[in-house]
Amino acid sequence: MYLHLGNNKMIKTDSVIGIFDLDNASVSKRTRDFLNTAQKKGEVITVGNELPKSFVVCSKKRGENKVFLSVLSSKALKTRSGYIDSL
Repeated sequence: MYLHLGNNKMIKTDSVIGIFDLDNASVSKRTRDFLNTAQKKGEVITVGNELPKSFVVCSKKRGENKVFLSVLSSKALKTRSGYIDSL
């Protein structure tokens, strides 16, 4: 199954570790540090040209992680994913 992140970008749902609201999660220093480290490693992919509302953390093969910044809300992504019952 796939999750549409917006702007014609889709990811496999089995690689999703978490879906987070950018405004609420970035209040924490640990989250900001995580996003800054991912940015420095080149693991952040921006989906769309508008201001992002959420981010999705994915695990790829061989331990590689990717962070997708999406213009869609975390609630919309949760609804689209269909397999996550509670966040």
